[in-house]
Amino acid sequence: MILKIKEISMSLCLLFYCSISSANEIFLSLKKSKVNVRYGPSFDSDVKYVYKKINLPIKQIDKKENFRRIIDLKSNSGWIHVSQLKKFNSVIATNDKILFKKPTSFAKPIALIKKGRLLIVQKCEKNWCEIKTDNFNGWIKTDNLWGLTN
Repeated sequence: MILKIKEISMSLCLLFYCSISSANEIFLSLKKSKVNVRYGPSFDSDVKYVYKKINLPIKQIDKKENFRRIIDLKSNSGWIHVSQLKKFNSVIATNDKILFKKPTSFAKPIALIKKGRLLIVQKCEKNWCEIKTDNFNGWIKTDNLWGLTN
């Protein structure tokens, strides 16, 4: 009986820790169309790779002075100077999605958003976000998006 209680309390602690850590996720976006990602948190560190996509969403996983350690959707990681980052404003569709005229599944469908598409977030309400991509503006459900924490 005591062993069962310990197992249950450990499970609850783990569940609580996981919910706290996901609530503290910080998403940012790339400010420029060319951003160096470095091996370490310094301009003296070598460039690991270069992003060439403005507004690309990335997740901050650490920070040191004016550098942020980031990870992207494909699990690439490295250090970026804060001057190259801005508050998150974008997401990536992780599955094909339908773009609707209004925030309801009963609204008129506008376009099919393909997996991997970069979407600029205008605003979010409940389980929907108003987004902009190329020539389309509309609403998508917030499931199957990378870069959105609410």
